[in-house]
Amino acid sequence: MVAPTHAGWDGTVRPDDLDCVPALAAAYLDVIGASFGGWVATQTALDDREGRISRLVLMDAIGPVITGRQITVPAGSPAAAAAGPAPQGGPSAQSMADMRTYAGPTTAGAGMLPRFSIATCPVLVIWGADDAVVTPDFGRAYAAAFPLPSVSPSTSRHRHCPS
Repeated sequence: MVAPTHAGWDGTVRPDDLDCVPALAAAYLDVIGASFGGWVATQTALDDREGRISRLVLMDAIGPVITGRQITVPAGSPAAAAAGPAPQGGPSAQSMADMRTYAGPTTAGAGMLPRFSIATCPVLVIWGADDAVVTPDFGRAYAAAFPLPSVSPSTSRHRHCPS
């Protein structure tokens, strides 16, 4: 399993040519993703024309526009970024700025959800019962769009797991 720090996250450099989710996804091989990393992992699986990915595991993933289900993106305060790591494991202001560079102002990929039908691998979608960023209903709708989905909502008091 590879759990990368995305270019631009946590003080790393983001090259200018990495300016959208498909470009970021192309920089990786096989991945399992959480939160924004779930979007990147999903994009990687959708672009996998060689069949390298045998399974996709998504935890609290964001990415597609799902009608009637909003993503509540953390603000990421500049003061917190200047002071060091974000509180409670949340993203820094720089990470949030880079996510908006990749994801655009809506932080969702319009037209992505219908593409889920081309996925050729089984998909396990895991959601926390107390996720305030993307709800378990969002997770169920996310999973239902895949041809081979499996959903595992957590019964624990699990909150959002940032990538």
